[in-house]
Amino acid sequence: MRTIKSEIRIVGFDDGPFTPRSKGNAIVVGVVYRGGNFLDGILKTEVEIDGLNATETLVDVVNKTKHKEQLRVIMLKGITIAGFNIIDIKRLCKETNLPVIAINRKKPNLDNIKLALAKFKDFKKRWNLIKSAGKINVYRIENNKNLYYQFSGLVKTDVERIIELSCTRSLIPEPLRVAHLIASALIKGESGGRP
Repeated sequence: MRTIKSEIRIVGFDDGPFTPRSKGNAIVVGVVYRGGNFLDGILKTEVEIDGLNATETLVDVVNKTKHKEQLRVIMLKGITIAGFNIIDIKRLCKETNLPVIAINRKKPNLDNIKLALAKFKDFKKRWNLIKSAGKINVYRIENNKNLYYQFSGLVKTDVERIIELSCTRSLIPEPLRVAHLIASALIKGESGGRP
């Protein structure tokens, strides 16, 4: 990216509540934001709980949205969605031609993730997706708190500038915070819980 404008168009995705280790799909909401200030659009899809279709589903949703031409970044709440449906952030970046930033409030515990993935028949494939997401970076925010992130298609300084621009109402970027609120309201009837 050359210049990061304050109203950079970001689409942030988060899943709605679901029953862990169940069959079926989980709802996923995408929120299109201008920086951290203005909501421009909402997208909705579903992915299989603990499946492996999250990457292709998000590629399809992003590439088909009427907002595509304006989008500059895809933001994810971590690289897993709907349980252990792992998003290949490099493939998502390549197939949408948009940079990807995956953000976590807490540092992912890779040892625990590896143990959980060991229960899957396709453990190696899933673990390779986790490893391919790259280094977990730390971004220090106010009050000595941290956000943790992985990325593809950007340089670190640009990632941190985008995080800074989009964290306007809380310690979590607005596209992710609002996606979480909408996804939980669609399932529970009202929003709740921290993204």
